[in-house]
Amino acid sequence: MNNLRIIARNSLRRREFTLRSPSRSFCNLSREESNRPSYGIAFDIDGVILLGSSPVGGSPGALRRLFDDSGAVKIPFLFLTNGGGLPEAKRASEMTHLLGVPVSPLQMVQAHSPFRKLANRFGNELVVAAGKGEPAAVMSNYGFKNVISLDEYASYFDNIDPLAPYKKWITGQDKETSTRSRANVVSERVQAAFIVSDPVDWSRDIQVLCDILRTGGLPGKEIGPQPHLYFANDDLDYQTKFPTERLGMGAFRIALESIFNRVHDNPLEYTAFGKPNPSVFKNAEDVLKEIATSTHSNSNQGSHHFKTLYMVGDNPKIDIRGARQAGSPWFSILTRTGVFKGKDNHPEFPADLVVDTVEEAVDFILKRESAKLSLI
Repeated sequence: MNNLRIIARNSLRRREFTLRSPSRSFCNLSREESNRPSYGIAFDIDGVILLGSSPVGGSPGALRRLFDDSGAVKIPFLFLTNGGGLPEAKRASEMTHLLGVPVSPLQMVQAHSPFRKLANRFGNELVVAAGKGEPAAVMSNYGFKNVISLDEYASYFDNIDPLAPYKKWITGQDKETSTRSRANVVSERVQAAFIVSDPVDWSRDIQVLCDILRTGGLPGKEIGPQPHLYFANDDLDYQTKFPTERLGMGAFRIALESIFNRVHDNPLEYTAFGKPNPSVFKNAEDVLKEIATSTHSNSNQGSHHFKTLYMVGDNPKIDIRGARQAGSPWFSILTRTGVFKGKDNHPEFPADLVVDTVEEAVDFILKRESAKLSLI
């Protein structure tokens, strides 16, 4: 392991997970209590596992080390990302194809995954979903029965986007045939707007969202109470194949908020999810407990405890900060394949360990945990 920098900070604790090869069911996994490892791993994706759609830092080989010879997951792990835009099952299939290792939908904890818990509140209400990919399909899978993509919603209002005649691209989002009538859409009040993933058409989306949020959910009508607004994450930037970081959903939020506050008397109200919010790390823990419960019929969700949870990320302000705020048992590992490229540790949000790649991170974890076992 090259350039390992270990910053002492005790962090240990609980966790659980079990998975199988693509053709095998969770229920076929080992149920021996003694075989369950005392640690788990959460990986960020962009800048750690992938750059764009290409594996980085030896990630396929590193992940293969977490499986046993039979193809079953040996070390509990999941992907904890501020990205999104696709249903978890579709994203898991995509990751399986890109990495060459089996990935379950349960292992995909995306930025918008917590939106699922809001389905009880807005399940039957008209809500708008914005962003790249398939935002409406994501929300529909979560149980929202009256969700419409911002692309489709804007199409029902003549002249709502004054720049539309100058836009020659086709987004290809949410192409399914709609059964909605224009009259019903334009007359029904939008109760909430969800920014599911990074918006594609900023100018139109900001315009339409301002219309929705200023008028109580009825664009073109009089000023009204602001509907609820939710952002899946608040990342200012993130790493792609381009040499420097690209603007993310947090930048879009800043633009929308700045404009809304100039055209409306009351400041924009919103809720943002995603890392570094400690609730995201708690949600990841709950997901792993749910998986453990589904794979061990004789155990309950609250009985699974891990001594150490490792967060492997590339962004000090997001991944490392979040792990530090979450506290024990999280142990943070910072890689240099994404946002962070420094020689030394980050001065404001120092990680417990700094490595070059995810491959080195996994190597460290396995050796560290093996050493612990030898002392028992």
